[in-house]
Amino acid sequence: MTDTPTGFRRVAVHDAFDLPLARRAAFRLFTARGEELWVPGWSPRFFVDRADDLEVGTVWRTHDDAGRPTTWVVVAAEPGVRVRYARVAQDWTAGTVDVELSDAADGCRVRVGYDLTAMTADAAAELDRFEAGYAASLASWREAILDHLDSGGALPDPV
Repeated sequence: MTDTPTGFRRVAVHDAFDLPLARRAAFRLFTARGEELWVPGWSPRFFVDRADDLEVGTVWRTHDDAGRPTTWVVVAAEPGVRVRYARVAQDWTAGTVDVELSDAADGCRVRVGYDLTAMTADAAAELDRFEAGYAASLASWREAILDHLDSGGALPDPV
């Protein structure tokens, strides 16, 4: 049995939304470089020149909303279908993010799952808020993507 510090927490959440885009056209919107198009402030820094953001083992860093360095690693990828990232926000949370796209009648269905473990009691409290607001958060992703497209924003090359 492993001792777990009081107040620490692991949260696994999943939800989905639809986009009026073909699955292959939408897929790259959920990669490190593709998110730059529609996520305000998203600015991945790669450690290797010309890194492929869908190649297993590729590493980059961003900063979370509180400014904490967050390191990402591609751990699995099936371009056009799914990608899985390991994600570590320095001294805060660690876990995985899964994105899977499937064909739908009017475009595609995007399923996103986070499995995160808090490294501090404060992070555990934030994970509680993250879990409670997860569906609304994903709805805001959809709206941000649609706003980007409606304003004539570019799409990354399809896979």
